[in-house]
Amino acid sequence: MRARYGLAINAATIALLGAAALGCGEPKAPARPAAQAAPQPRATAAAQEPDALGPKPALPEPQPFTPPSPVVLDGPNGVKVWLLERRALPLVSVTVAVPSGSADDPRGAAGLAHITADMLDEGAGQRSAVELSSAINDLGATLSVGARADGSLATLSVLKKNFAKAFSLLADVIARPRLEAKEWKRVSELWQNDLRKRGDDPSRVSLLVSMAAHYGPGTPYGHPVEGLLADAGTIGLPAVKAFYKAAWRPDRAVIAVVGDVGRDEVMQVVSRELGAWSAPKGAAGAAAQSPKGAAGAAAQSPKGAAPGAAGAQPGTAGAAGASAAPSWRPPRLVLVDRPGAPQSVIAVVREGVAAGDPRRPLLQLINTALGGSFTSRLNQNLREDHGWSYGAASAFTEMKQQGAFMARASVVAEATGPALKEMLAELTKMADSGLTPGELAKVQAHDRADLVASYETVSRTSVRFGMLARLGLPETFDVTASQARQKATLAGLAELARAVDPKGATLVVVGPRQEILPQLQAIGLGEPEAWDVEGQPIQAKK
Repeated sequence: MRARYGLAINAATIALLGAAALGCGEPKAPARPAAQAAPQPRATAAAQEPDALGPKPALPEPQPFTPPSPVVLDGPNGVKVWLLERRALPLVSVTVAVPSGSADDPRGAAGLAHITADMLDEGAGQRSAVELSSAINDLGATLSVGARADGSLATLSVLKKNFAKAFSLLADVIARPRLEAKEWKRVSELWQNDLRKRGDDPSRVSLLVSMAAHYGPGTPYGHPVEGLLADAGTIGLPAVKAFYKAAWRPDRAVIAVVGDVGRDEVMQVVSRELGAWSAPKGAAGAAAQSPKGAAGAAAQSPKGAAPGAAGAQPGTAGAAGASAAPSWRPPRLVLVDRPGAPQSVIAVVREGVAAGDPRRPLLQLINTALGGSFTSRLNQNLREDHGWSYGAASAFTEMKQQGAFMARASVVAEATGPALKEMLAELTKMADSGLTPGELAKVQAHDRADLVASYETVSRTSVRFGMLARLGLPETFDVTASQARQKATLAGLAELARAVDPKGATLVVVGPRQEILPQLQAIGLGEPEAWDVEGQPIQAKK
């Protein structure tokens, strides 16, 4: 637009000059006005001509949104069924959740929950891996299995007309996996190759090191869900079978079903396909308590199993199990060297709250204003104002036990120090002053939009129910959490804003040490601890 206006002005100027040059003789002096008229105010364009689009519409107040809650039903062998009928489209989505995830990995077997979940759909029931994949594709369905820190999920989406057939395949996956040696060799190799490549991804390294530095390396929350390369080579198929047997059990499972299907049909299909799925005899129930990741460490492991794999009862840990090691003191500054890298990933991590903590819904509003949206303070500062980053964000992790708060950004290497200084300043400002009135209205509107999006489709709804189940939260949790956020006040949020105070937080930088170390020292951070890409401190040579 600037160029077009500039050309128009130049053309008008040239035309006037040309007209004067082409006239005969000297240009005439302008005629003197007969009388000096009082200046008249110019009519605005809006007053002269009506807007072709019409008057600006007045927006109504946003309508409150109450997320739907499922009906809870009792299935066979202790399984719980969360059912939400949604008849708008002929679609059905199913999520099976068990509260056993990477926080239950035995010590020395990081990644066991992840690779166990990965193996479940590599052949199940009467079908090999290829046959199972083909059967899913023939029904136009999608099926996936994965692990999280506090649980594992298996998801299925399918047309209503193919629901019964597709659920039969899902039942085979969760209740009758084949776990064959020939598939294990291939899946294990792919897994270890991915772990080797992870060190080349600075974002993944930043997240891994941040959690290890905060909770302590090797602790339940201090190792990555996908595991560690050193442990992956020691995990064998017997360990996978033992973990599956202890973790994937009907008496600890929740099956969330959302879509164009009724109670009678769902319960008939579940009873038929999962009626024979039972917990192993003598296995501890959900009430048993044992430290996460430590259960069974002294138990006798089957040959080829990882240490502690036998005898562990995943997902049955008490509150202390997933917290940081009692003797662990998080470092102030950690640096992972990436020589010659053009960018650095900077992160600030400190303690958060558990997913079920009543403060967490309100902390989400604070985070939205700080780093949870495109117009957040962090993103506007580092991306829009300074141009150092393509994006900056922050989040409170959603964990069953005490989670973490983290702010992160990828920045140009030459601005690593200044960018980290600005990030710390934004966190401090939020901690000291809280939100502005304008920000409160914005984040509450953003919260409503996010909540609607979470329940927009049958797939998102069933996955959300599965996430609540794996965290041990009630099916009505989002209803009460949303009400708390919409009733939030500036004063109440200001009291909670100290949860993002960077004082005492751990700072993690992944980037070229030679270039960024002087920048870190220039902002008063001193000498960093050196860590490797697997989240382990590098011992200084003596």
